Amino acid sequence: MGVRNDIKVLDATIRDGGLCNNFEFTDEFVTELYKVNIKSGVDYMEFGYKASKNLFRESDYGKWKFCNEEDLRAIVGDNISDMKIAVMADVGRCDFKTDFLPKNESVIDMVRVACYIHQIPAAIEMIEHFHTLGYETTCNIMAISQANSDQVEQALEMLCQCNVDVIYLVDSYGSLYPENASALAQTYIAAAEKMGKKVGFHAHNNQNLAFANTIETLSYGVSYLDATIQGMGRGAGNCAMELLLGFLKNPKYNLYNLLYFIEKYMLPLKEDGVVWGYDLQYMFTGQLNRHPREAIDFTTQNRRDYAEFYKSLLDND
Repeated sequence: MGVRNDIKVLDATIRDGGLCNNFEFTDEFVTELYKVNIKSGVDYMEFGYKASKNLFRESDYGKWKFCNEEDLRAIVGDNISDMKIAVMADVGRCDFKTDFLPKNESVIDMVRVACYIHQIPAAIEMIEHFHTLGYETTCNIMAISQANSDQVEQALEMLCQCNVDVIYLVDSYGSLYPENASALAQTYIAAAEKMGKKVGFHAHNNQNLAFANTIETLSYGVSYLDATIQGMGRGAGNCAMELLLGFLKNPKYNLYNLLYFIEKYMLPLKEDGVVWGYDLQYMFTGQLNRHPREAIDFTTQNRRDYAEFYKSLLDND
């Protein structure tokens, strides 16, 4: 496979990884990650959520749950680099009409709207608002593995009629295999290309398939690829950035600085007890196409009774 200039790599370490440590990253960690992403050739860095301060108290979370403009600028200044800044806005969990500045007053470049498939109309309202403000936009349809083909086609038809730039295929439960990830990718691409949209992929690693599914969908034309450093993300985590950058043939992507960051910053996180990554309990929920909340509880309780846990999941399936 040669170089594909349409590929865009997005680092979601702070946003998805923030779900592992309540978004309590030090400013040094975030600043150094920002620098290393630039050196590594990463195209977008997602700093976190723009969560509603009416629904979530700022004192209960680290600052990247809210991505205040002043906090972003404290890290990136005016962001004179080529790398773009992204944040995520969840349908029903953000105050999108009041909490976003016009693009020409903000260091944010892209807003990623996350929704479930029944929330597409609300997502489109948000996308149109952000488009009017001047932002690039994505729609990340979560838990797509639980939607049927009619729902998927209807959602894509609606999204392709709006001003969204990128439509994301999201394997929230880590339940997809390369063959059905690629089938979904082809469905998304067929719809998106007609209307000049791009398609992205966001993987979870419940069955150790996050990287495999990412490069499989890439081979069918998906061009926006999410990854996190050492796969740091909710539950089983995500596609590992070091795997993805090592795979891509474009010389703009560089692995060396990323490895130094892992040595200096990621290993201490794990040593301090922040937990993420593949384990049997996540495999179970992935295979059963279920939300990982029960597996996360299992992990939090330091349980090791895998057989009993698996039986309980089957009994409640």
